[in-house]
Amino acid sequence: MIDGDRINEVLQTLSKNKLRTTLTAFGVFWGIFMLMVMLGSGNGLQNGVTRSFGGSATNAVYMWTQKTTIPYKGLPRGRQFNFEEDDIQAIKDNVPELDVLAPSAQLGGYRGENNVSRGTKTGPFVVRGDFPDNRFIQTFKITSGRYINDYDIKEKRKICIIASRVQEVLFAKDENPLGQYIQVNGTYFKVVGTLTTEKSGEDAEEKMQTIYIPFTTFQQAFNWGGKIGWFSLTAKPQYPASLVEDKIKKLLAQRHKISPDDPYAIGSWNSQKEFAKIQGLFSGISLLVWVVGIGTLLAGVIGVSNIMLIIVKERTREIGVRRALGATPASIISQIVMESILLTSMAGYFGMLAGVFLMEGINMAIAGQDTGMFYQPGVQLDIVLKALGILVVCGALAGIIPARKAISISPVDALRYE
Repeated sequence: MIDGDRINEVLQTLSKNKLRTTLTAFGVFWGIFMLMVMLGSGNGLQNGVTRSFGGSATNAVYMWTQKTTIPYKGLPRGRQFNFEEDDIQAIKDNVPELDVLAPSAQLGGYRGENNVSRGTKTGPFVVRGDFPDNRFIQTFKITSGRYINDYDIKEKRKICIIASRVQEVLFAKDENPLGQYIQVNGTYFKVVGTLTTEKSGEDAEEKMQTIYIPFTTFQQAFNWGGKIGWFSLTAKPQYPASLVEDKIKKLLAQRHKISPDDPYAIGSWNSQKEFAKIQGLFSGISLLVWVVGIGTLLAGVIGVSNIMLIIVKERTREIGVRRALGATPASIISQIVMESILLTSMAGYFGMLAGVFLMEGINMAIAGQDTGMFYQPGVQLDIVLKALGILVVCGALAGIIPARKAISISPVDALRYE
């Protein structure tokens, strides 16, 4: 039975040799502290990498054209081709696993920038033509106004949505951009919305200085014809993105007379595959952290067990007297185990607090800063509770061997012990 007198007796026993108790407790403290730090840092890395996917569907596939590398049907290698508007309906008709298809185009090509002006203010920005469904693949945070809709596409409206960096350069700080006009290559577009991205890093910088125009308006204003720059797409939830990717690649290869053995003519990037690789990597890192952390913690617990063996040896006569006065083996075991649990738990508790506070301090220090692949380090409450449970179990295990040794000596022999 646990009561105040029992706990007070345990504390008095542990305090008899303060240096020994402190050094033993430090081993447990350091083990759980390092476990918290490693787990928190691992979470920070995982959050940073996951954040880089923010603002995009994790099952998205992007496809674009490249030069052919294999001659096919009388056509030479090195041929450049383009996706066409007719491909859109062909894909929708032949790939039932497809969920969202969003054709896009960019003025000046990949990473191309164009001078955009408003009055006396000018800046180089990315100008894109998009369909409304793009918002389901590359999700935005609309800060004011709206995004492209179906009527904009049908009526080829000269409207645009600007990202936050565009707004900062072309408009005054307190100026409302909605309803204002900006000029791109001699054509005026009315601003109907502003947005920001949830991404981070280099990709976020590009998205923050992008201007979005209805795709049909883009084609007409910039003499784009029927060309498609690239396709962004997602698979239905019950299908892997790789299945849709393969089917669309085969379909487009047939439509554009590309050899089925040409692996480079149609470029693609499958975010689902990349996300799965990253999740697998961090699962491995998490497992490694737990193995190393628990190994360090066990080293401290073994130290506790060794110290408890020494304490039992020092108290052999005391244990003999208690046994002679009628103390049961269970009471002897419970006291020694309690001493071990208390020592382990107290040291571990303070180590846990130190680790959590360190992670929270780092989190507060980097809040609001672009730290790239390190974001919001910390340890979840359920992990802390699991670690606390491990501490209690380890403390009990550390006391069992010394406790069994204590009751293995007969009371007579214990009383004779010098």
